[in-house]
Amino acid sequence: MVEHAGPPVNKVTPTVIQVAFAQGLMLGGSLIVAIGAQNAFVLRQGLARRQVALVATICFLCDAGLIALGALGLGEVIAGSAVLRRATAWGGAAFIAAYGLRALWRVRRSEALVVAGAAEPRAAAVAAQALAFSLLNPHVYLDTVVLIGSIAAQVPDDARAWFALGAVCASALWFYGLAYGATRLAPLFRKPVAWRVLDAVIGVVMLAIAVGLVASGGR
Repeated sequence: MVEHAGPPVNKVTPTVIQVAFAQGLMLGGSLIVAIGAQNAFVLRQGLARRQVALVATICFLCDAGLIALGALGLGEVIAGSAVLRRATAWGGAAFIAAYGLRALWRVRRSEALVVAGAAEPRAAAVAAQALAFSLLNPHVYLDTVVLIGSIAAQVPDDARAWFALGAVCASALWFYGLAYGATRLAPLFRKPVAWRVLDAVIGVVMLAIAVGLVASGGR
């Protein structure tokens, strides 16, 4: 009696896993290392040494969750919904523009730029801001859910989780590195002029992002 062999089983080798992890790590790093609303917020909190661990952890967990959703296919849903894209674009633009205007206002108030002796902000307020920058910015969804998700779809099923894990590791390295690395620059920012320059840059970047979102209209 002749037994017919079943379909060949595609086994993912350690090499494929390593390549998938490295691809996710490099892609995640290339997307997250850019001047943006979320990174500017993390940088300023790190420089001020205010709720640093909380901010870095919230931003990382949100990023990791969105990367996981993208790897599971949510990117296709967002890309196919014009209403959802438009809502996130306008909502994100409003929030980012408000923060940008606030940063520019701080440039005029030198006495508010001195961090030493300032009261520690409430964790709930800082957490709310970190969540807003992580979830109300459409660029975050474009990078983590749509772009990473679309590339993850091309990775073999058994290696897709390793690809996503690589991108998640890049997110962890970036947010914690940015937040705690910024604390080493704190002595430089004891001078009000340094805070003025930083807030001016943040304000301009935020407004530019907001204008870009409004111009695109969530298309």
